[in-house]
This record gives sequence, structure tokens and C-alpha cells, in this order.
Amino acid sequence: MTGAIAQDAASLTSAAGTTELVAVDIGGTHARFARAAIAADGAIRLDEPVTLHTRDHVTFESAWEEFRTRSGGALPDAVAMSIAGPVGGAVIRFTNNPWIIRPDTIGARLGCARQTLVNDFAAVAHAVARAGPDDFVHLTGPDAPLPECGTISVIGPGTGLGVAHLLRVDGRYHVQATEGGHIDFAPIDAIDDAILARLRRRHTRVSVERVVSGPAIVDIYQTLGAIEGKALQDLADIGIWQSGAEGTDPLASAAIDRFCLSLGSAAGDYALAQGAGAVVIAGGLGYRIRETILASGFAERFCAKGRFAALMAAIPVKLIIHPQPGLFGAAAAFAREHLP
Repeated sequence: MTGAIAQDAASLTSAAGTTELVAVDIGGTHARFARAAIAADGAIRLDEPVTLHTRDHVTFESAWEEFRTRSGGALPDAVAMSIAGPVGGAVIRFTNNPWIIRPDTIGARLGCARQTLVNDFAAVAHAVARAGPDDFVHLTGPDAPLPECGTISVIGPGTGLGVAHLLRVDGRYHVQATEGGHIDFAPIDAIDDAILARLRRRHTRVSVERVVSGPAIVDIYQTLGAIEGKALQDLADIGIWQSGAEGTDPLASAAIDRFCLSLGSAAGDYALAQGAGAVVIAGGLGYRIRETILASGFAERFCAKGRFAALMAAIPVKLIIHPQPGLFGAAAAFAREHLP
């Protein structure tokens, strides 16, 4: 998939001009750790990551110590952390785990002289900025490399909907994290109207991520079943994704197709709003359904912007397939902050 991840610890042996650090990617369910090295020429390499369940550790420091033990007891004195949530406050709390991180105390608690903290989707945008051509597959639009100048929109459906963008100017780049997943959902056709009506019965305001995210497949599935007059089992989102991908449930497959349409509409909206010259879809969910995206109406919905249809058709859309964009992006963010 990519040559960016090292195959063994020996590949991270210190060399002149090389900066070693620990990259961390913390979500609600998992925390991933990896030793990383940034060469004098800026090249980033990752050791094989260690994935820990957050529920198995009362604190982040406890998980850090387990990683330290698994790494032989010694770790670099620098850390880069990708965190699923806002990182600007004095205290960082997580929605799905009990961890609390106080950025001002990280250095003392972990024994680190330098640190970088970024929002998880900002980290993904850093990964997009630094990843090589082999880390992307083409989805639609011109099959051209990502532009060296201008804006690239980065969109990732997962537990929620991550949205960021990066601006490339004069050989440098700047990442802007956003809360774009929380803008209003805009229905396009009668089925979208039905999905919105279902969601409005539970939510005063319906954001895009209520329709374009992993858990959203449940409401899409149930809406399609209601339209067809079918009594459906109360399936969890994982079951719908699995049966739809396997083709064992035609309605689940139709729900995934409908999800791809909404993803295309949303990606096009973000590209228009951000003035993007390219769009990158990120996240494991996008990778798992990439063939369905290609066969669906994703491209048509992406371009269906009225007077701007021709403009949209000229925008390349790609999928990042780097196996650890959160860890790689955290290391890239560290390099951007500490190694200009």
C-alpha cells in the first residue's frame, strides 16, 4: 500500500540530522502509538504501530507506559499527538473514553522536551500534504496529481464527518481544521427529503454528518425500508455496512449506494465553499467502499452544482490510502512546527 511505514525498529536507528519522536493517534475507542523518525531532508518514517484499547487504560499516561514497556523501556523525548477533538483548551476531554489530557503538563508527565498537538482531522490534512503519489487512488475528475498551489479540501466520513483543508503556496502549506461536518444537510431529491424528515423527528437541526458518517447508514437503511413498506430488523450500523458490502441484503446495498450519493453532494459543497482545486476523501470507511463509490452516482452528485457543473468536473477527487494517516500526519505536523 505504501512504503512509508518501516518494517522494523532498526529502520529508525538514529542518524545525523534525524529527529526521533513518538507519534500518537487518539480516538474514542483506540489509541495508536508508533516511533517515528524525521530525516534531515524531511522524509518521515514510522515504525510498526501499536494499537491499544482506550477502555483498558484509566489514563493516557497508563497507555503511554504500556507502549514504553512494549518498546523496550526507552522512548524519544518528543511527541506528536493527533486527538479526536478540539485541542486549543487547557483541558482535553474525550467523548467515548474517560481520558483527560492537560497540554501544559504533557512534557513533564511524559518526559518530552518538545510536543505537538493537533486535531485528528488536521493531522489527516497534514498527511495529505506530505503523502506521496502512491498513497492516493483516483476517484473522479481529471486523473492528475494534487495541485502544488491552491486549496485541497479533505473530507473523511467515520464516526462523524471530518472536514479540513490545506493551502499550498510557494512550496509551503498551511492546514486549517474546521467543524464543517456540522453544517446543515441539504436534500437533493425525494429520498433525501425522506431521510431528512426521519432525522428531524429526533433532531431539531440536521447536520451533514447525520447523513454522511458511518452510523448514518442506519437512518438511510430504515428510510429506504419505510419507502418500500418493509418491516426491518433493528440492525446496528456495522451489520448494515457488512451485509451491504457482501451483497447479502439488497436494501443494505442500496443504502450504501445512497450514502455514496450524499458523500458526493457533500464533497462538492465543501469544494465550492473552500475554493478547492482538488478534493481528498480520507478514512477507513472510504477505503472499504471505494469500489462502490466508483460504481455509484458519487461523481454525478459531486458535479451537480447547477451553473458550476463544468467547474466541478475539472476538479480531481482522490482517496488517500496511507495505512496510518493520523500517525503520519501527527509527525508531519511536528515537523511543520519544530523543524521549519
